[in-house]
Amino acid sequence: MVAMVFRSPLPAGVRRLAFATAATATAAIVGALLVAGEAGHGWLWLHWIAKPLATALIFLLAWQARPSPSPRYRRWILAGIAASLAGDVLLMLPGDLFVPGLGAFLVAHACFIAAFLADSRFAAPAWPLAACLAYGAANLALLWSAIGASLRVPVIVYVAVLATMGGQAWARARTRRSDAAAQLAARGALVFILSDSVLAWGRFRGPVPLASLWVLAAYYLALWWIACSVQGVPVEHEAA
Repeated sequence: MVAMVFRSPLPAGVRRLAFATAATATAAIVGALLVAGEAGHGWLWLHWIAKPLATALIFLLAWQARPSPSPRYRRWILAGIAASLAGDVLLMLPGDLFVPGLGAFLVAHACFIAAFLADSRFAAPAWPLAACLAYGAANLALLWSAIGASLRVPVIVYVAVLATMGGQAWARARTRRSDAAAQLAARGALVFILSDSVLAWGRFRGPVPLASLWVLAAYYLALWWIACSVQGVPVEHEAA
């Protein structure tokens, strides 16, 4: 994961944090796969501990980013990762807390949008946003009959905000092609859409083979890239 993110040698502290995050994320995925398999709930504790811990470690990466990033950008990214952590916990708890979890991730994506707007105009250019909205609409159309009536409005709102987050990150990257941080943020945003797409298909259309592997691996990679984008966002590039 780390080799894809940085071109220069990593500081020792970041290397240790990357290793800890990768190990914890792997434990979360293994725990989820074991729970879904024949091992049953005997391994639930591993998933419950490792899943939020991995997100917390990614939060720590953005928190201690050096050199000093744009305070505004980092503040919104940290808020988005914190909301994602809340969503992790809500979706793990006993009972059906899908809507509250959806709401937490909705807040996360709104925070990421605010971060991406710190130094760029909305939907400029417009085609990345249009492409992400079209992808979201296509998924909704394919899943529509399987989505319960009570969930349709929350899901529509969530898909619209998620697609906007991905589209804005992509548009920002297109206008800042030499900005490695913007490219990382765009990769993370688009992979986040992919993760949620697999999650939606598994929830509404039935089991997806090795769903926990694909969903969580993409989710942690997305958050890691977004957190890494905090480094190298200079204050002077913030939009007024």
